[in-house]
Amino acid sequence: MTATVTRDSVAITPRVSVSRGYRFELVKLLSQWRIRLLVLACWLAPGLFVAAVSGQSTLPVDTLFGRWMHATGWAGPLVLLGFAGTWALPLLTSVVAGDVFAAEDRLGTWRHLLVAVRSPRRIFAAKALAGLTVILLMVAGLVVSGVAGGLLAVGNQPLVGLDGHLLTPGDAAAKVLLAWACALAPTLALAAIGLLGSVLLGRSPMGLLLPALVALAMQLAQMLPLPVAVRLALPGYAFISWNGLFTSPGQLTPLLIGVAVSLVWAVTATAAAYVLFLRRDFTDPAYDGSARRALTAGVLPLVALVGAGAAVVAATTGATGSGIEQDKLQRSLAAEFAHLYRMQTEQLNRPDVTEAALKATAACTKGSLKVAAEGPGNDWRCVVTWHLPGVQAAGQAVYQLDVTADGRFMADGDGPKEVNGYFLVRTATGDAPNPLWQFDGNVELLPATSKG
Repeated sequence: MTATVTRDSVAITPRVSVSRGYRFELVKLLSQWRIRLLVLACWLAPGLFVAAVSGQSTLPVDTLFGRWMHATGWAGPLVLLGFAGTWALPLLTSVVAGDVFAAEDRLGTWRHLLVAVRSPRRIFAAKALAGLTVILLMVAGLVVSGVAGGLLAVGNQPLVGLDGHLLTPGDAAAKVLLAWACALAPTLALAAIGLLGSVLLGRSPMGLLLPALVALAMQLAQMLPLPVAVRLALPGYAFISWNGLFTSPGQLTPLLIGVAVSLVWAVTATAAAYVLFLRRDFTDPAYDGSARRALTAGVLPLVALVGAGAAVVAATTGATGSGIEQDKLQRSLAAEFAHLYRMQTEQLNRPDVTEAALKATAACTKGSLKVAAEGPGNDWRCVVTWHLPGVQAAGQAVYQLDVTADGRFMADGDGPKEVNGYFLVRTATGDAPNPLWQFDGNVELLPATSKG
């Protein structure tokens, strides 16, 4: 009779719901001192960093939008986004997602958790959702703090885009927030890789380091002269392609591809982690992963995903080679020069002139005549020619260009001095930064027919 009552009482004991397990896992994560410290740092440090850098005389001009941090508060969050995509977000996903399952292995608490919840599926869902919540909380802190620091230190001023056109404060705000939103996709991909590593490698510290190592490998790959189709098939490209939001018309196709690829990686890695978690043997307290399983179930599927993604991108966009071509570079440089020339004209109180009236063109060469004028490099030399209404002689300015493999270029003015040969121009109110001296631009790597 006692045994029957005991069996009946056990049989009617309800399973722990996903929502209850999620709250439990979230409390566990937020009770860790390192997680609390990281959340606090994400909500405070970016604003202090942006405000401090904006107040310095020397700006990070080698960073996208870094040269405009004195001019507008919207440049700071974009500089922060470039840093976060390279270092902060991979490390944050490693600490959170890369440890969410491995922590149970180190503490030896899997048996207790399984007895309490009695559903590996619900355990996986609760842990994955809790990790995602903490990561989103950290990203939200980076955005809010960076924007607040920039606006308080510099102000709500217009932002110069990557083609030289001026964005109103409202337009700049919308595009800054959209750029950060697009960066969530590769962050989710790295978080999913962290979940996969945490499941596969158990107590091994490699599970904790996996998202950071994958992000580092993708950054190194983006520096290499890879075919553009392979470049876009890597989830880390969405950390770069947000710069297409700051051109007119927007270079949206690479950004959309980068976001889609990142989401496919996130779903694939999460599904792999889920399947492996359900098949895991929890009776071994010394489990520290399997190198063979990590290779066959972790590395090889993701490598195959890169190959498949590159094939799809190449077939749907017609992208070939590096994507950096002479004609594209000349058009981008000429268009940006025309926009910035009008900005300089306004500084000097000269009669206004439209971009159409300037008829700016650029002629670019790379290295010597024996070298094909295509691909990245710091040996691009361009001559910009423009015409002023009522003036017969055409104006010319020389630029030395450093073009990176991801399509970004920095133009360095090389004369004449009155146009782009000096970093200051003399205005009625004093010296001001010369917008034509040095500036950043962007070349879309995909064919022109694929523009969004």
